Amino acid sequence: MEKAEATKIDEEDFALIIPAYNEEESIGILISEIRSIYPDIEIIVISDGSTDNTAKIAYESGVTVLDLPCNLGVGGAVQTGMRYAVELGYETVVRIDGDGQHNPGEISRLLRAMKISGADFVTGSRFLNHGDVQGSTKMRRIGNILLACFLSLICRKRITDPTSGFWCTRGKLLKYFSLYYPSEYPEPEALALLRRQGYDMIEEAIDVRPRKYGVSSINSLGTIYFAMRVSLALMADRVRPVDRRYAKFGDERRLKNAT
Repeated sequence: MEKAEATKIDEEDFALIIPAYNEEESIGILISEIRSIYPDIEIIVISDGSTDNTAKIAYESGVTVLDLPCNLGVGGAVQTGMRYAVELGYETVVRIDGDGQHNPGEISRLLRAMKISGADFVTGSRFLNHGDVQGSTKMRRIGNILLACFLSLICRKRITDPTSGFWCTRGKLLKYFSLYYPSEYPEPEALALLRRQGYDMIEEAIDVRPRKYGVSSINSLGTIYFAMRVSLALMADRVRPVDRRYAKFGDERRLKNAT
């Protein structure tokens, strides 16, 4: 009974955004899986300039499709989805990837963690309770550890999975991200920015499923290079001024230290 009631509350409270680039083999399956758990939620697929049938399949699945005319990258696609959800009046947004690696059954876990903790941002971590992920190479794991350590230092908060594409956010932070979500290295930069704006975040342990179709856009050596470039971008972000219009009130000391 408690599970059913929790699901009903979740369905009323959030929109689900799915950035997708050339995911025609997985997007329909993913939408069907989501509908089996949450039959009534707003699902927003952002086809990021896909050249295959991603948008067509999503349309036929009966969800909202934002079919971008060119590829903006994941940051631009996610921001588009958040802005659309905000315009529809949603106060909470959940984001998952379109490749099917995230289990929609774990959405309630993130929402519950946000409700219990009071955090403004909850990200699903592949590494919080276990050290490896099926299909992850040693080089990719090393790159993730290096980036996680650097980001934890900047944010003054333990972060184990800085590139997770499975998260939820709400309220004023959602509105801030709908306007200023990072475009080049969105996941780690977003964590740094939200902390700089005075918001809190937590991680919640999740399991990631093996990719059934397609391949990752980052290879093993590219992961190390990616971690180095992101670290430089995060250092540059430290000089970005706090936007007090969207800063979280009630933590003046953190805001003072950030400026």
